[in-house]
Formats: sequence, structure tokens, C-alpha cells
Amino acid sequence: MSSTDISAEEVDRLYERLNKEAEEGGYHLNPDVEFAKDLIRGILTNEKRYGYWGCPCRLACGRKEEDLDIICPCDYRDTDLSEHGMCYCALYVSEAVEKGEKELTGSIPERRRPAKERKKAKSEHPRKSVSSLPLPVWRCKVCGYLCAREEPPEVCPVCKAKKERFERFM
Repeated sequence: MSSTDISAEEVDRLYERLNKEAEEGGYHLNPDVEFAKDLIRGILTNEKRYGYWGCPCRLACGRKEEDLDIICPCDYRDTDLSEHGMCYCALYVSEAVEKGEKELTGSIPERRRPAKERKKAKSEHPRKSVSSLPLPVWRCKVCGYLCAREEPPEVCPVCKAKKERFERFM
């Protein structure tokens, strides 16, 4: 799979969709449109390669359940935006960066822990349950949105992350 297998129309379509969803959710795509479209081309390449939107700047393992934290928008986006003004791959930028009030400098440190540490942390934190609640509470791992219902929503109403990005919170 090469990025040349992705048409300009596919990139433009996804760019328009992500830009619309980002603005509706209070986020901003990188104002360098060609740069943003190159990243989107990488996302589409990963979708064709793995079946999901793996971050174009990280190495996906190809197993969705293990790469959920790096599916765009990744779990680290909001923290990166708050601390550095852009996410790891720079597809998303803060409002200050978008308006030109803040310059981007340097690279964003990788927040994703190595695979062994991620597996260990997952096994050390078993899910807690609160039996008095009538419904389970689901948390969007991307933006923190919470909802109480039988199943997580198909798409987060705040950040538009897909259903698999939710975790049972309570």
C-alpha cells in the first residue's frame, strides 16, 4: 500500500469532513492545508492497510484493539494541544496556533508508553463496577465525554471519535 493509491478526491473529502467536525467540536486542523492533507493521506493509507485510522506519525501494530489509543483523533490529542499547541502529528492545532498568536516550535514528546508498559498497565487496572447505577457509564477516551446507557454511542457527540474509543467508566 502506498500513499499514491489514495486519490486526491478521497483526501479532499476527508479533509472537509474532519475540518467541519473539528470546528464544530472546538478544534482546529493545521492551517497549512497541504500539510494537513498529507497527514490525512497517511490516515487513509493506514485505513486501507489496517482497517482503521492509525496516526500517520506513529507505527501501528495492525491490531485495532492494541492501537485504539493512536486512532485519529488519538487519546493524547487534547493534552498535546494544551501543552504544546498541536497534537503529536500536528494535524490538530490550538486556537492560538490557528490564529497565528503562537508559533509551533520543536517536536511533541511521545506520550504513548511502550507496548509492554501498556499491557502491564491494562492488566493492573481492572474495571471497577458500581452496582447501584441503573446503566453503565461510558467515557470517551479522546475527549472525556461521559454518558450513561447500555452501549456507548456510535460516534462521540463532542469529538466525533468512533464507538470503539469509549471505555466503560463505571
